[in-house]
Amino acid sequence: MAKNVGYSEGGESLLVKALGYSAKLRIIDLFLSSPYFDFSKEELARELGMSKQTLYKNFRDLEELGMVTRTRRIGRAILYRVNVKNPFVKMLDEQVNKLSSEIAEKERRRTEKPVALEAR
Repeated sequence: MAKNVGYSEGGESLLVKALGYSAKLRIIDLFLSSPYFDFSKEELARELGMSKQTLYKNFRDLEELGMVTRTRRIGRAILYRVNVKNPFVKMLDEQVNKLSSEIAEKERRRTEKPVALEAR
C-alpha cells in the first residue's frame, strides 16, 4: 500500500471527486486517508458527518467484503481499520495514487512553461 493518498484542493479527495459522494465511498476514503489508524463506528459517523443509521447500513457491506477489518476492542467499542490486503482496496489506493501523480506532473509541466518575452 502506498504511503500517501492523493488529495485535492478544498478538502475533497480525488477518490470522491472522481467516483462520487456515496456513503460507502466516503467511508473507504476516510480509511485510505488514514491507513495506520483504527476507528470505532461512532468516530466514523462523527468524522464523516453522517448518521449512525447510514453508517451502519453501508458499513456492513464493506466488512462482509473484507475491505475493513476489526482490529481491537476498547471497552464496548470495536475498532476497525482498512484491510490493505484486500484486492479492491489495493486497486483503489493504487489508482488514487496514480491519478494524484498524473495531476502533480501536469501541474509541474504547466508551471515550467517558459514565458514568452515581448520583443522590443
